[in-house]
Amino acid sequence: MTVTQAIVIVSAGLIAGIVNAMAGGGSLLTVALLTIFGDLPGLVANGTNRVGVAVQNIASVAGYRREGISGLSRAVPVLIPIIIGSIFGSLVVSSLTSESFERVFGVLMLPILFLSLRPPKVSSVEITWRPITTYVVFFAIGIYGGAFQAGVGLVLVVALARSGLDLVNANAVKVFVILVLTFFALPVFIIRSQVDWGFAAVLALGFALGGWIGARLAVRGGDRVIRPVLIIAVVALALRMIGVF
Repeated sequence: MTVTQAIVIVSAGLIAGIVNAMAGGGSLLTVALLTIFGDLPGLVANGTNRVGVAVQNIASVAGYRREGISGLSRAVPVLIPIIIGSIFGSLVVSSLTSESFERVFGVLMLPILFLSLRPPKVSSVEITWRPITTYVVFFAIGIYGGAFQAGVGLVLVVALARSGLDLVNANAVKVFVILVLTFFALPVFIIRSQVDWGFAAVLALGFALGGWIGARLAVRGGDRVIRPVLIIAVVALALRMIGVF
């Protein structure tokens, strides 16, 4: 790893940590940069990114708790389907070739970015899903999170906002759920040697600081702070990953 690569990756982790704590989609930036500027195979970039995500969500949970907001009690009902889905998704995606993963990830980047630009609306009436509906929805989210991670926070926030949570509380629940999801998915990538620990350490540093800052900005209404940077970077990296240039 060169000094330039380290600076780029830690900066990307900082930005991604802030974005993830406030809404989601930060891994769009970090996975692509690990692949393009870190010269990591796509699957290794995907696995390496999980280390930073885990550290970032620990910092985000701590940040929300410092602000007096905890997502633990509201997260418990959805953890079982999330955990099962995340293990299944990580097993499937880690069996792909790196080339296949990179193409799929590049195509996914733009619709996920679009979702990140359309924040979920808060429901004025709490919606009560039947248990089977709740299980299916969060099992599907777990599969996606276990496989790709990037943007899973956005989908979680949409689902939680529809259940009647305001966006601050939905984000507090989201970071705790993603921490649990990552805890069960990461070992799959470690066992299959799809984690570069040098890049993981550098990325985790940026993610941790960004997660702490992002949690505080989310509570204080700072959701537009770095959106233009994310848009430009993600569009350019997506085009690069799908081979446009």
